Amino acid sequence: MKQTKLEVCAYTLQSAINAQKGGAYRVELCDNMPEGGTTPSAATIALARKYLNIKLNIIIRPRGGDFCYSPLEFESIKEDIIITKGLGVNGVVIGMLTPDGNIDTKKTAELIKIASPLDVTFHRAIDMSSDIIESTKILADLGVNRILTSGGHKTAYEGKEVIKQMNNIAGNNTIIMPGCGITPNNVKEIIDYTQTSEVHCSAKHYIRGKMRYENPNISMGGDSNNNEYNILETSIDTVKTIIEILDKP
Repeated sequence: MKQTKLEVCAYTLQSAINAQKGGAYRVELCDNMPEGGTTPSAATIALARKYLNIKLNIIIRPRGGDFCYSPLEFESIKEDIIITKGLGVNGVVIGMLTPDGNIDTKKTAELIKIASPLDVTFHRAIDMSSDIIESTKILADLGVNRILTSGGHKTAYEGKEVIKQMNNIAGNNTIIMPGCGITPNNVKEIIDYTQTSEVHCSAKHYIRGKMRYENPNISMGGDSNNNEYNILETSIDTVKTIIEILDKP
């Protein structure tokens, strides 16, 4: 079996650079972690392409919430793909469902065509679909390069049995990539069990910001549990540790 490749989900430019320093094969660049990832700004994408020499994929998602998009939101998704293509990235990450929880085949096919020749990943919207196995077959037939999934469970570890089934039916042209809750403690077991060739994690930790003054009477966004003085960042050491684990026979 070939060495498993590590994709790191990075929510800032610095995190993307940290992922590269740690040895990641590819970065999935996102914004807005509390919403599960939305499209980063064009400036952030352009700078990521400037500073990264590893592969760079961009999530194309106009908002948080569900994956059933309005005509206006779909228009935004298409424009974001066109803009992103012009910035020299390697791929885009998309996901669209119908109100009944099926893969939106028509819109997904249209996005694949617009994105061509870029690499296309279908993200964890599949975990919210009504039939994850049937959705895997549909996406493989549509020609997506990759499916990011936790196997329809809260974490990839909990969903490893389903991920194994997905990998068995996806075919040679569609990669099944476990993601969500991947840590140095479980990555080897997940890969060995599912026999997948790629894995996805954020390797995140919080660092202290540079502010010396703190206002204790306010929380931005109205969430009292949110600490504006801590910054989420990809850990170089965690990425290195996972790479070392994946490199072992």
